Amino acid sequence: MPTPSNQPADNQPADNQQRPAFPVDDPPPEPPFEPALEECCGSGCEPCIFDTYAEALHAYRRDYAAWLQRHPEFKDLPRR
Repeated sequence: MPTPSNQPADNQPADNQQRPAFPVDDPPPEPPFEPALEECCGSGCEPCIFDTYAEALHAYRRDYAAWLQRHPEFKDLPRR
């Protein structure tokens, strides 16, 4: 029989306090996937994969800030 670990489960806060559940009808926005350096072909594409990522990251930050305005109870949680 496995012994309990002192490590918190991946879905539990480290201090064992329960976090409020995200609203089902208004979940937080998902951050964009950051491309690896080797995903760029280096041929000067327009737009470059990194330009597309920068635009998506800007939109995510804007949307996340707006989401936090609607749900201030989550302001102290680490950004995803």
